[in-house]
Amino acid sequence: MPPTVEPRSPLGRPESDRRRLALLWGPVVLYCAFLFACSSVSQVPPLPGGMSDKAGHGLLYSGLGFLVARALAGGAGRPLSRSAAALAILLAGLYGLTDEIHQWFVPPRQVDMRDLLADVVGAAAGTAGLWLCGIIRRGTSAFLKTRSAETSGKQGRA
Repeated sequence: MPPTVEPRSPLGRPESDRRRLALLWGPVVLYCAFLFACSSVSQVPPLPGGMSDKAGHGLLYSGLGFLVARALAGGAGRPLSRSAAALAILLAGLYGLTDEIHQWFVPPRQVDMRDLLADVVGAAAGTAGLWLCGIIRRGTSAFLKTRSAETSGKQGRA
């Protein structure tokens, strides 16, 4: 019986690779489109709860940092290396820079380097959040494996 071959896309990649890339990077692209749309508004409405503009930037870019880090790690439950974390912060920060440049062309919006700093701090917080999720997930998994081994050992002795 001949081995089964996975269907390939016109680019030569297996379909599962394309699907995986779409699942990892699709949310990043959609989130960037959302940020672009937010930046295109000339009159920004007041933020909820009296949140400052800088806090709003940080909050929005924490989402982008989380999503970029998730994509670079290969999924939310996967370990995030230091280099991938740094790259996630860099990429989100670069997007923040393009966002500030974009605002230059949206009257009466303006470029504010403090907004960019808030974007980078937010991206770092989102990346750290993904890193912490990975630590918690691995710790919980190890704990459950240990508990399972202890339980099965006690049942064998009874």
